[in-house]
Amino acid sequence: MKNLSRAVALTDTEAPVLRPTAALLELPEKVLQFGTGVLLRGLPDYLIDKANRQGVFNGRIVVVKSTDGGDLTAFERQDNLYTVGIRGVEDGQTIEENVLCASISRVLSAKSQWAEVLDFAASPDLQVVISNTTEVGIQLTADDIQQEPPHSFPGKLLAVLYARFQAFDGDVSKGLIIVPTELIPDNGSKLEAILLELAHRNGLEPEFIEWLETANTCCNSLVDRIVPGKPDAATHQALTTQLGYEDELLTMTEAYLLWAIEGDERVKEILSFHQADKGIFIRPDINLFRELKLRLLNGTHTLSCGLAYLSGCETVRGLWRMILSPLLCTI
Repeated sequence: MKNLSRAVALTDTEAPVLRPTAALLELPEKVLQFGTGVLLRGLPDYLIDKANRQGVFNGRIVVVKSTDGGDLTAFERQDNLYTVGIRGVEDGQTIEENVLCASISRVLSAKSQWAEVLDFAASPDLQVVISNTTEVGIQLTADDIQQEPPHSFPGKLLAVLYARFQAFDGDVSKGLIIVPTELIPDNGSKLEAILLELAHRNGLEPEFIEWLETANTCCNSLVDRIVPGKPDAATHQALTTQLGYEDELLTMTEAYLLWAIEGDERVKEILSFHQADKGIFIRPDINLFRELKLRLLNGTHTLSCGLAYLSGCETVRGLWRMILSPLLCTI
């Protein structure tokens, strides 16, 4: 059995998988992503790949991994390709799709390739930063951004932004849209406050601090998708046989997804991938989405799942629709 690679991905077979075209593998690098976890691969990276296939966003992702080893070498061995297996029920229909994602162009080690990360910070194509560094990633810690690399995620991001400020002489049009997906309330606002505090602690010039505040946008966001990641051994073997190749990064997800991003018209314009899927929402205020998810979707589901099942709702989505349909009309 062949291992997944660019050549394998571009080979036309009857295997049940949506393959990329050669053109998708040559798109410019527009996104810097901190994190390689399954949620990122199964949600933002998948959605950007979906948008690229529709000719909407037309950009790929440079991923930064905090440590060497693990899936870093797996990405290298597979030419940064991986398969998303989507399973679930949507609108009463069983979903069983396999998508060979080509949205990631490179995976860089922060520990051993930090110079390359800073080089990419100066790319005119770069527009977006995405992160998922777990809930503890967005915290203020003492950090020196001159380290190679800085210790914390906010320190690394600040170093990237400072390198970009210097490369473009403070051009306000070169600011970035920053979308953290860590599961904490007001993740964008908290990250912005930490960046500003770190900038002051590192003694960075007032001109940079003004550029940091005015040229860049940190968006609050909310993500929701169950992404178990690698399947059990039996399922993995069965899928490998179906697909016709070995994929160390095979990522399983549910069909349902939500990515709510707080932003204005400029954010909408830059994050054009929102057009590719009905599960992406860009709104001036996403608090309603958070309340719907945490209080009505998660909480109410837990309380009423037994009664809902007895009432004929056999899936979470069916329960979600029964409870939330009147409220969703206001979104």
